[in-house]
Amino acid sequence: MNYKYKVDMTEASTSFWNKLLGNDLENSRFGIVSVIAIFVGCLGGVAVGTGAIHHTWQLFLIVFSTMATLSFLIAVAPIKQILNLALVAVIIDVIILIINAF
Repeated sequence: MNYKYKVDMTEASTSFWNKLLGNDLENSRFGIVSVIAIFVGCLGGVAVGTGAIHHTWQLFLIVFSTMATLSFLIAVAPIKQILNLALVAVIIDVIILIINAF
């Protein structure tokens, strides 16, 4: 079979995280995991402490997203999944911090 078009797979595998952190994410796993554990855990605690403790839905969102991220860290999931969950957790925490600030 003669194919007219060739597909270049090098560009298809380049994700946002590869562009931001480099192509060897798995080699930097321990550094990335330690930063994520501290940052997501502390930001979740701050979000709960600033008022989410009084609202069940806010507490649920923060605890669920933070614990999902930390569970993926413990389970040694692929680093891109961990980074995506960490991003979701940080976005949720920041939104709830903004809601409770006003």
